[in-house]
Amino acid sequence: MNPLDPAGLVQLVATPIGNLGDITYRAAEAIRQADVVACEDTRHSRRLLEHLGIREKELVALHDHNERFRAAALVERVQGGAKLVYLSDAGMPGISDPGYRLVNAAYEAGVRVEVLPGPCAVVTALAGSGLPSDAFYFGGFLSVKSGRRTRELTESLERRETSIFYESPHRLAGTLEILRTLSPDREICVARELTKRFETYHRGSAAELSAHFAIHPPKGEITLLIRGAGRD
Repeated sequence: MNPLDPAGLVQLVATPIGNLGDITYRAAEAIRQADVVACEDTRHSRRLLEHLGIREKELVALHDHNERFRAAALVERVQGGAKLVYLSDAGMPGISDPGYRLVNAAYEAGVRVEVLPGPCAVVTALAGSGLPSDAFYFGGFLSVKSGRRTRELTESLERRETSIFYESPHRLAGTLEILRTLSPDREICVARELTKRFETYHRGSAAELSAHFAIHPPKGEITLLIRGAGRD
């Protein structure tokens, strides 16, 4: 297939990270026109489609555990002329979410790929944090292993750019305690429940936020930002 042939198409579609009102008109229209919607969790994506009034749409699960072998079969359908939309549970597919294997399979088969921009917790948190945003490092999810997590945080404190990580609310207190020990005065931000009703941005030193969250255990999804070394 000619990569410029619009008959078959893979579209990565960003979806809301919390507030369903953040879905774009273009994203909604792409889902409506798709022949098949691949998604990280069919139950999660079905709720989004119901919100958009889209029913009777074929949904296929494509997640970390099956993407390696299922991507090829989906791309074969696209080579036959199908329009395929891929949705991760929230945000931009491929950004700490499945999707990149599907893109690679599409390129290898000469299939056209489009990315429809939209919500992403990384840039949303960075914009709302007030920390320097001219350059940043995104480290994905912090390791669940304490030794590796300490190394990742140590490196972030030495980095000039703002560092951004996703973190579990159950591990946040421990992560903040590590930061407090390593650099108690370093400014950090904990962005929580972005775009949702109880969205909050907590800014302060590592010592201040460690003390706060030790008393007030957080709930919901967490994005952690750390000011770079030597930044004004």
